[in-house]
Amino acid sequence: MSERELLPVASGRRTLRSVGALLRPRVWTVVLALAVLLAGTLAGLLVPPLVGRIVDLVTGRRGAGSITWPAILLVAAALVQGALSAAGLAELARAGENALAELRERFLARALRLPLDQLERAGSGDLTSRVTGDVTVIAEAVRRALPALIGSLLTIVSTLAGMAVLDWRFLPAALVAVPVQLHTARWYSRRAGPLYAEQRAAAGAQQHALLGTIDGAATLRALRLTGRHLGRVERRSQVAVDLSLRGVALRTRFYSRLHVGEYAGLCAVLAVGFVLVRDGSATVGGATAAALYFHGLFGPINMALALVDDAQSAAAGLRRLVGVADVRTPAEKDGADVRTDGAATPTDATATPADATSTPADATATPGDSAGTPRGASVTARALGHAYVPGRAVLSDVTFDVAAGERVALVGASGAGKTTLAKLIAGVHRPGTGSVLVGGRPPVPGAHVVLVTQEVHVFAGTLADDLRLAAPDATDAELCAALDRVGALGWAEGLPERLATRVGDGGHTLTVAEAQQLAFARLVLADPRVVILDEATAEAGSAGARVLEASAEAALEGRTALVVAHRLTQAAAADRVIVLDTGRIAETGTHTELLAAAGTYAALWSAWSQQRR
Repeated sequence: MSERELLPVASGRRTLRSVGALLRPRVWTVVLALAVLLAGTLAGLLVPPLVGRIVDLVTGRRGAGSITWPAILLVAAALVQGALSAAGLAELARAGENALAELRERFLARALRLPLDQLERAGSGDLTSRVTGDVTVIAEAVRRALPALIGSLLTIVSTLAGMAVLDWRFLPAALVAVPVQLHTARWYSRRAGPLYAEQRAAAGAQQHALLGTIDGAATLRALRLTGRHLGRVERRSQVAVDLSLRGVALRTRFYSRLHVGEYAGLCAVLAVGFVLVRDGSATVGGATAAALYFHGLFGPINMALALVDDAQSAAAGLRRLVGVADVRTPAEKDGADVRTDGAATPTDATATPADATSTPADATATPGDSAGTPRGASVTARALGHAYVPGRAVLSDVTFDVAAGERVALVGASGAGKTTLAKLIAGVHRPGTGSVLVGGRPPVPGAHVVLVTQEVHVFAGTLADDLRLAAPDATDAELCAALDRVGALGWAEGLPERLATRVGDGGHTLTVAEAQQLAFARLVLADPRVVILDEATAEAGSAGARVLEASAEAALEGRTALVVAHRLTQAAAADRVIVLDTGRIAETGTHTELLAAAGTYAALWSAWSQQRR
């Protein structure tokens, strides 16, 4: 089995540029938030001198009334600091949340346009771990870590300045802790970055193994491979656990080193305060204020350095998100225009020389209209070859032509290469050798060619929302026309709220046949020039299959269609049949011609006919 090819991870420099671009429209919000935070920090700096003043008044045996105003000012300073800090942090978090929301939208839009072969090579776990774990880590950093880090840095700088104002000799004493803290931060950052990146990758591998085992549970049980796959999940889970434990051990050592710096600095400040008070250069209250200033640095310094932990983890996740958001799809590399809804469209909507008589699907036809006039595109394959593993070809030297509006059935035994050929024509995979053209151009998934499989997804939301994924501007009348065309209007009108009925997760459950008809209705609304059906009616029972074949017939009318035939009645109804055998074209011709030839197709038809009896 080939090694997984994970989705890209952005470089540190590219990630910084991306973050800068996200924050640029919000720069004044950030500036205002920082100004409010600074004002709150300055208000907080009044607390230690006021406490020191109270200490001096008490040690000087002044009356109780003398401390009234210092106490009032002390309370006021604390209240102002709290209010301004809360307001500043809220504004900063709001700017960060908006930037994160934009990044999530970019990531999702790009993820929906990623080439399916790239997703298959990476594995579903890699993408889902970025959507879930990485987004969660970054969101937590934006909501909590980033505002706290900025607030801590402002407090540290302002507090050190306040100590210098009290007496400049307190400042060198406070800085005794800095070398220990900086060395600790540097030591930690060198180890934490690679460790967290490894943790995120291990989490993706763990999810990939888990999802694959769950999705294929029935097959694994049938082949008695459950134990082997559970062992794979266990091994990858153990790797993730081991990396997490390494992270805990690293953080424990990090905090223990920070404590050394804290107590060394506090001892130095107290020693300087003792000397200054003994010499008469400072009062007891002044020394107390200096000690309180430094003690007040414990929280911000520890928080700032501890947030290196969150920053390393968030940076690793951010690089993975930006890496996906920056991926250019093959369509974009080839010069295709990409709509804001995520569907790629050809740069030129007019007919190509290779298909001079056809017109674009969206040029004259409206969703749900009867397709009396062919508006499909030609399909041309030349010496087509593909291999998932080097040296083990799935397709070899496949050459054929499909005229605009023609319906061709792909037939062959299991493993003959039918699905691989369908994905090459749909643009899901790129050919290893040779070429495939749709309407004279390389295929662009979702634009002029659509692949419909038996694995149909019903999106969570209303039935109308589900249908409008294919045609965002379609009216309710057009939605009903599309449903009617594929024979689905009856059950759709029988739903509790008709088009407004919620379907998918948490909504009304559709049957297998209804879900597939919904997919065919979306196909009618999308109105592509070429449609590929990969056993799209295979999951339904016999009665359901007949209904779905009628729905497919209506949806395909007037379009170029390639049908991977699960039931050979589909082949019999096609204009032409292409028979694949071990990755090569064994026969081609009409149903009648191939039966008369008494070759591979005739044998398949005979076996299938006997099975039906």
